[in-house]
Amino acid sequence: MQPSPRLQSLNSLLSRLRMKQLQLLIALDDHKSLHKASSALAMTQSAASKSLAELETLLEAQLFERTKAGLVPNQFGHCVIRYARLMATDLGALCEEMAQIRSGRGGRLAVGAVMGAVPQIIVPAVDALQRRHPELTIDIVEDTSVHMLALLDEGHLDLLVARASVSDNPGKYHYQPLSEEPLSVVVSAEHPRVRGKSMSLAALAGYRWITYPSHMPLHAVLEREMDLAGLSMPANTISTASTFVTVALLQQGADMVSILPTAVAEMFVRRGMLRILPVTLRSMSQTIGIVTRKGGQLSPAGEAFVRLLRQPVA
Repeated sequence: MQPSPRLQSLNSLLSRLRMKQLQLLIALDDHKSLHKASSALAMTQSAASKSLAELETLLEAQLFERTKAGLVPNQFGHCVIRYARLMATDLGALCEEMAQIRSGRGGRLAVGAVMGAVPQIIVPAVDALQRRHPELTIDIVEDTSVHMLALLDEGHLDLLVARASVSDNPGKYHYQPLSEEPLSVVVSAEHPRVRGKSMSLAALAGYRWITYPSHMPLHAVLEREMDLAGLSMPANTISTASTFVTVALLQQGADMVSILPTAVAEMFVRRGMLRILPVTLRSMSQTIGIVTRKGGQLSPAGEAFVRLLRQPVA
């Protein structure tokens, strides 16, 4: 039986592609200069030029354009560089993890999480995993889903607890939903207690709002809530994606208000830093869940972490 053209192409690529060529691509992307890239790799410029030409011939595509700013990758170049970084990262992780296993110190797990997943999903699972595997190194990144999906694509993160739906191509990820993310309206703990069991968004008309950047789902939630209440989005807002900045600003004045994931808000309420207002929000942000790369293979530590993440849901 004859192998398919795609398999023949893959076999040809695997037999002819050299890691040094991929290192050169990464160096060119970093330095934008053949001279600087070759110096960084301890190659002659002519050897680097020949290596790049061989790679472009192998891939049947020009990868860089010459501009006043130097060598700039085109759409093919960006594609190949992304996978070159992914392979280099995976090989680096392989060497590091094998060295740690040989020394008895275990491996490494890099996890990304959106803010709302941290208190009740990430923290208990990380604590349980490290108690079972004290030799394991765990890296945690808290950021927006968009930024972390890029880190996942590049191999810097092993898995996320985030939203795959914000990607331009969510179908390239495995997504296991975990939970909805209820939201609360919050003010400083110094804010006077509200009389009554409910409060409307209209009652906050005189407050200064701390909002999220326009590309974040939580910004869209606030816009939807304002629209449902027949209100316009507040003018002259302070915009930040940082939980720390939001809480610090709320502490600054009792006339400031924001929305936070309820799990995060309750954590600060327990510590006497914030107060949750009795405002009923009719919207929830998008579901958060476990996001991994299709075609990728989680380490045993990653698989154990996923099992721990799914336990509360089960």
